[in-house]
Amino acid sequence: MITVCVATYNGEKYIEQQIRSIMACLSSLDEVIVSDDGSKDSTLEILSLLQGEFANIKIVEGPRRGLIANFSHALSLASGDIVFLSDQDDVWHSDKVSKVTAAFGSGNFGVVVHNARLVDSDCNPMGESLYDLRQSKAGLLKNLMKNSYVGCCMAIRRDLLSAALPIPENIEMHDWWIGLVSESLSKTKFIDDVLLDYRRHGSNSSSMEHYPLPKMVSNRVVIACELAKRIYSYKRGAAR
Repeated sequence: MITVCVATYNGEKYIEQQIRSIMACLSSLDEVIVSDDGSKDSTLEILSLLQGEFANIKIVEGPRRGLIANFSHALSLASGDIVFLSDQDDVWHSDKVSKVTAAFGSGNFGVVVHNARLVDSDCNPMGESLYDLRQSKAGLLKNLMKNSYVGCCMAIRRDLLSAALPIPENIEMHDWWIGLVSESLSKTKFIDDVLLDYRRHGSNSSSMEHYPLPKMVSNRVVIACELAKRIYSYKRGAAR
């Protein structure tokens, strides 16, 4: 079973195209959990109409504490063996789920990451892939220094969520956290397949710009400390 966790907030412009692209990849046995963080536009109305068409869409109220808490909430409700993350504005390719789930079958991986095509707001290609931009690859130290993990290109084995959740709300990015937890406790796999159109526009929650150096250093100190505490706590609990 597959679960797709979608975090929404004022996503009316692209959410229908996003959800329809997801549903084209799933079976009726799979589920989509949409956690809406208090949208004030027509996002919920659009989702309700889609829910009438697709019975396996579940809409839940988010905690209204921002993106990290909203994704953490959605992930806590997932029932699937493999859990995909989704933003509210990208477009899935029709073979995304089949290729990612096949990659999980080739080893004991906690997370699988795929490549994406960068597109503008109208889905016109921008001539670069996400891997090109981020020099994406596995490795704990590599990803602590320069993050390769982008949530919309990730899927997680559900048993890893017991270690990753709840996601600390004082860190910078939920996907970075999940990737580092996987690097620490299992294995990650980066596949070269381009399986998503990664839309870049003025309202993206994630930015391609670098923070000033002091902020970058602070982010890494905070997430390293939180990661050390979580791994220690998880391994101590598992040993009992």
